[in-house]
This record gives sequence, structure tokens and C-alpha cells, in this order.
Amino acid sequence: MKIKFTSTFKSPADDHAWFQKWVEKLEQANARTYEKIEVETGLGKTMVYGLQTSELSLEPMVIFPGARTTALIWDFDRNLDQLLYRFRIYLVETNGLPNLSDGGTPDIKSKDYGLWAGEVMDKLGLQSSYVAGASFGGLICMKLAIAHSEKIKAAFLFNPGCLQPFSLTLSNLYYNLLPILSPKRKNVEKFLKKAIFLQPTHWISPTAWNLLVDYEIFALTRYQDKTQKPYFMKKELTQVQSSVYLALGDQDLLFPARKSLTNAKHLLPNLGGHQIFPAGHGIETLSAAMLFLKEEIEKLES
Repeated sequence: MKIKFTSTFKSPADDHAWFQKWVEKLEQANARTYEKIEVETGLGKTMVYGLQTSELSLEPMVIFPGARTTALIWDFDRNLDQLLYRFRIYLVETNGLPNLSDGGTPDIKSKDYGLWAGEVMDKLGLQSSYVAGASFGGLICMKLAIAHSEKIKAAFLFNPGCLQPFSLTLSNLYYNLLPILSPKRKNVEKFLKKAIFLQPTHWISPTAWNLLVDYEIFALTRYQDKTQKPYFMKKELTQVQSSVYLALGDQDLLFPARKSLTNAKHLLPNLGGHQIFPAGHGIETLSAAMLFLKEEIEKLES
């Protein structure tokens, strides 16, 4: 495993303290405390947030976040409650994203992110697990499936960034570039409203909204991001032998749903269930998408 780029916070001590305070605010909003697990990997320290990980009678679920996000976003408004009845949950903070993991990242087109994900699972004591990933995290899941198929019971991809190239439509470029070029609160909110969510069917509470906007401004202004972006894996996907399930948003500007589904049907040998929701790109925050994951796993195990 070779580190190709290293992303960093501008003031690591102060920025880490800010992020820890942000986590505390989320814990207060959700009225629960996340377990903090640090593991050493080939990319340095990796932070994992856990829910009921000591309940060994439960199946493990390993979750990887999208680019410029933290895995904790999956639990806005206690969105993971639907899974707690049967899973111990591991929210992995991917190295190279704006979080408390170290910033080293491998060449994204190598197998190294898959090797890293497998190493994280080993350090967590997980022989095999259900895995889920949003956007960039979907690519991580597919890299893991290629590098260590034996570690995956099934993979659930939420608007993944590996089934097609990033959309170059003018509207998508405008809304994505706007907060990068001018990270003011109004521009971040416009990006989130137009590209990530879809009112009224796909929305979050005012508390979660403020937490998300604060985090995005923090990530844009405090993090020096050198991590490569996801790419269309094309024929690499034919190597994936794991069962793959798709949850897609019909208004995803970044990776339009129909094209992702068409390519998945053509390239993935074991495409399982799929569903298209009235949602934007950030579908991992959608309650109905968590219900889809839950129900598909129940079908697998019935």
C-alpha cells in the first residue's frame, strides 16, 4: 500500500478540536454517544465511530462515506435507528477526507483503497460483513470487493461514484463549483438544496441542516484536500463477485440514476436489488433508503 497524496488541515490541533466539538453536538442532537475506535493502517491512523459494537450476537455493518463528508452524516436525525435492531455498526472515516483519520491516500485507480478497507476490517476483528458506501464510499466498497471478496456478505451502494463519470452538465458544474470557489454560507446552502437534497421528499431537520452546513463550510475552508476524486471503474467492475444492491436518487445531478443503473446491469456480474427514490445525491440521509437496505438484507437471510 503506497501513499500517493496527503491531505491536511490548515491548523491540525485547532481543526481537530473543532471537529470533536461538532461530533459532540451531533451526539447531543441524537441523544447517543458514538464509540471512538482508532486503528493503525497502511494509510496511518483511521478513525471509526461505532454503535453497539460490543453486541457480538449482531451482524456487522461497515459504512464508508462520500467525498467531503464524514460517515456520521449517515446518522443525521438518528437515520441508523432502523438498522440497530440487528447490526453493530462501524462508521469508517476514510483517510484523506476531512475527518480525524490521517490524510494519506493511495492512487485511487490502484487496489490499495480496497486493501486498506480490508485492513480496517481486520483491525476491527471482522472476518466478513455487510458493507455500504455513499458516492466515493461506493467506490471504496467495489475496491474492497475486488481486493477481498471474502470479506463482503453483500454491498449496498448509495448513488455511487464508480458507475459513471462525474456529470459535466452545466447545472451540476455550477452548483458543485459554487461553494468551492466562494465558500460562503449562502453558496453552501444553495449547493446542498440543489444537488444533495430534494424538497420536500428528501430533507433533514433544522438541527441536522445547521450541522451539515457548518461541517461543509469547515471542510471547504479548513481542509487542504489533495485526495483524488472517484472515477468510472468500467471493466474493473466485472471483477466484483459480491452481490451488489443500489439505492439511487432520481434527481442526483452528480451521477444520474438511470445511467448508473444501466451501467451496473451491464458491468456487475451479481447485481441484486435496486431502487430509485425521489431524492438528490445525498441519499444516505434518506430514511426510505435505510429501509431498503434493511429489507433487502432480510430477503437475503430469509
